[in-house]
Amino acid sequence: MNSEQVDVLIVGAGISGIGAGYHLQARCPERSYLILEGRDAIGGTWDLFRYPGIRSDSDMYTLGYSFRPWTEDRSIADGASILKYLADTAREYGIDRHIRFGHRVVRAEWSSAEATWTVEVEQGPQREARRFTCNFLYMCGGYYNYAKGHDPDFPGRERFAGRIVHPQHWTDDIAYAGKRVVVIGSGATAVTLVPELARDAAHVTMLQRSPTYMVSRPSVDALANRLRRWLPTRLAYALTRWKNVLFGMYFFNLCRSKPELTRQGLIKLVREQLGPDYDVATHFTPRYNPWEQRLCLVPDGDFFKAIRSGRASVVTDRIDTFTEHGIRLASGEELPADLIVTATGLELQLLSGIEFVVDGRLAELPRSLNYKGMMYSDVPNLAASFGYTNASWTLKADLTSEYVCRLLDHMRRTGTRRCVPVLNDPTVTAEPWVDFSSGYFQRAQGQFPSPGSKAPWKLHQNYARDILTLRLGALEDGVMQFSAPREHANAPRHAPA
Repeated sequence: MNSEQVDVLIVGAGISGIGAGYHLQARCPERSYLILEGRDAIGGTWDLFRYPGIRSDSDMYTLGYSFRPWTEDRSIADGASILKYLADTAREYGIDRHIRFGHRVVRAEWSSAEATWTVEVEQGPQREARRFTCNFLYMCGGYYNYAKGHDPDFPGRERFAGRIVHPQHWTDDIAYAGKRVVVIGSGATAVTLVPELARDAAHVTMLQRSPTYMVSRPSVDALANRLRRWLPTRLAYALTRWKNVLFGMYFFNLCRSKPELTRQGLIKLVREQLGPDYDVATHFTPRYNPWEQRLCLVPDGDFFKAIRSGRASVVTDRIDTFTEHGIRLASGEELPADLIVTATGLELQLLSGIEFVVDGRLAELPRSLNYKGMMYSDVPNLAASFGYTNASWTLKADLTSEYVCRLLDHMRRTGTRRCVPVLNDPTVTAEPWVDFSSGYFQRAQGQFPSPGSKAPWKLHQNYARDILTLRLGALEDGVMQFSAPREHANAPRHAPA
């Protein structure tokens, strides 16, 4: 089998992968790279999800790239606009010329002797075997399973005479106009779907086991649009980006330091949206504190408007069984339905389910320790882009790519070809992967590497702190070990730049 060789191999052509391509071109122009994408189109999440109303739950001034300003009027953008932004970015910087579509990575094996990853790929619908080699492997495929979402086996679902669909598998032939729709779930997907479906459905019921915190904000950032009229585009974008970053950090810290105060404030805002007679205590008062799970964004209050109009409603109860004509609840009430949408969450997956082997031994990544939120103990020349849980994904993705480029540049200057984080402090202990109580995170406990109790293993979920660590921090920190393969052992330690 013939092998194709590049310096850096990126897996995934979504937000992270496109950003990685840009940073490599800008910061390490001497390095060749390819992006392998298992699907047949660019965009990752924003091409995969096709359900009605799909949109961001982060503002585009932070979800957008640091290097390419978002210039649309709406800061809370729909999926089509985000997908266009990604495609335009890839085309503008020539990143699209480096993408190989229909290339699904299944296995990667590292050889320390050669300082090389050998990556096995299945290409196209026939799954033709291909092989690529690279010095550095950069995983940018996100953290959930594209093949399927979390879809519980509800009792009696085979009896239901209508259609049942998970939003991750939405297709254009799903009819909901004039129909009674039940959306199971209370997360971001459900909150997005309900007002959009309610435009044409006879009625939409959101069925939840327990409430979620929701906060309404305008989809248009008026200050950002004014700044863009007054200032150069990049300066206006940078100011708006930092405004939103700092406010997000302030609000998250407020939620964690004064949970009861923020809890009361968030619930008060919901009461103002729905009126004094609405049962907010039952349907919009969560059992947990703010930011123990992600808050649901309601742009322009569209979800609350759908409820006030009578075209949508919320029911808080548990499912007893599906019936032929709907869902019977634990309370005995039956919800009639023609269409049931199971917005029940995601299935998380570590590094796209790829098998990793290091020097002939299977790498048990879930047992490794996570270094700076992007690399793994004792696994050389491998990084993964993993965004924030309490802020926009792209903020961390950009910083991760910058750090990877710093590593590559350092190895070029020092004549080394191997970098690996090594746990050499016995006092470092593993900490929980994330401190969120969301179901999809809790289901994945044990499947992902843990951060550690001390730097540089500790995960902070703090953009400003990560700038200091990833953009400005020392590369040779006593944990990251650099070396050359054996055949290059006599090469000079510091090669000319």
